[in-house]
Amino acid sequence: MYLSRFLSLHALWVTVSSVMQHYPSVWGHYDVCKTQIYTEEGKVWDYMACQPEARDMIKYVKVTLDPPDITCGDPPETFCAMGNPYMCNNECDASTQELAHPPELMFDLEGRHPSTFWQSTTWKDYPKPLHVNITLSWNKTIELTDNIVITFESGRPDQMILEKSLDYGRTWQPYQYYATDCLDAFHMDPKSVRDLSQHTVLEIICTEEYSTGYMTNSKIIHFEIKDRFAFFAGPRLHNMASLYGQLDTTKKLRDFFTITDLRIRLLRPATGEIYVDEQHLARYFYAISDIRVYGRCKCNLHATGCKEENKRLLCECEHNTTGPDCGKCKKNYQGRPWSPGSYLPIPKGTANISNVCDNELLHCQNGGTCINNVRCQCPPAYTGILCEKLRCERDPGGCSHSSGQGPAALGPGLLLLPGLLMAWELCGC
Repeated sequence: MYLSRFLSLHALWVTVSSVMQHYPSVWGHYDVCKTQIYTEEGKVWDYMACQPEARDMIKYVKVTLDPPDITCGDPPETFCAMGNPYMCNNECDASTQELAHPPELMFDLEGRHPSTFWQSTTWKDYPKPLHVNITLSWNKTIELTDNIVITFESGRPDQMILEKSLDYGRTWQPYQYYATDCLDAFHMDPKSVRDLSQHTVLEIICTEEYSTGYMTNSKIIHFEIKDRFAFFAGPRLHNMASLYGQLDTTKKLRDFFTITDLRIRLLRPATGEIYVDEQHLARYFYAISDIRVYGRCKCNLHATGCKEENKRLLCECEHNTTGPDCGKCKKNYQGRPWSPGSYLPIPKGTANISNVCDNELLHCQNGGTCINNVRCQCPPAYTGILCEKLRCERDPGGCSHSSGQGPAALGPGLLLLPGLLMAWELCGC
């Protein structure tokens, strides 16, 4: 009796374990695209919405500066120390590694002392504005999952705009304005993310929180992704189901957190006062030691993998989809228009896989049966996506009259099939 009860409990545990391994313990993982299940028809695939893991996207970024000669050091110049703006004996020299501050130092590993940083030329052409555009490009659609963090080695700028692009830099929209005086700089009332709500989360604001000049611990600027998530998921982001539901049903909200490029527009360096000290213009410049951008490849909920190939990120598409963002159906899988996956219903979502077959345009051939629009169940003699191939063609001896599977044995209908398939492909059906 004890043995049979033990075996029953063991069988139950194995069953529960096999199910649990495919479903995350926390909402919002969506880390499995399909799993095998048993039905009356045997073992089949069960499809679900899926997405890649979030990662440090700076590893894959391409950076462009405008103007291109804005980096200090060519020719060499002196600048004032960060802590003492009147000690102006530091040197930037592009030809000497220890004194150079190239753009790649915005993205190297930090933790060393002294920290490494990119630095602009000083404001020696005052009163002409010292404007710098830093463009970060991924050549891939990215969904942001954490705060954008910019660490300045100089004082934080008096005026700055963070912008985003969704079309690879062809057009730009503001993400957030930063200023010591929002009304004077951008004709906007100052706000913080705490002033927003679920209904105003997409509002573009100007904040004065991150523009405080030379204060000792005032190096970091944020664009608050998680604070905006919290309007839907709660302060500690425990209710991710609510957030994913909103992202699924509100395209503008999802697009708000989606980018292909970011642009940091530095418009006025930290001055620390209301006026510029024209006798010490070497005090004024921009220096950035670190930029952090975390996100995931946008794959339209049709992939869990995203690989780098020829210096470009590409989704490893499933659900019979293809393209850099899994944005279209594979050839021969176009039984219905392509559709992105859906986070709903929680926790598996809806895969919305591209159809293999139907009863209107993509008929299973040669007596095959369409099963749930995802596969053709072929007669024993046939194989292929639409049962269009003779199984004997894969055998070493090929097809012959003696096998009973040659063209003559199968009748004239099969002889017409290649032409019909070719016509179907040409028409794009």
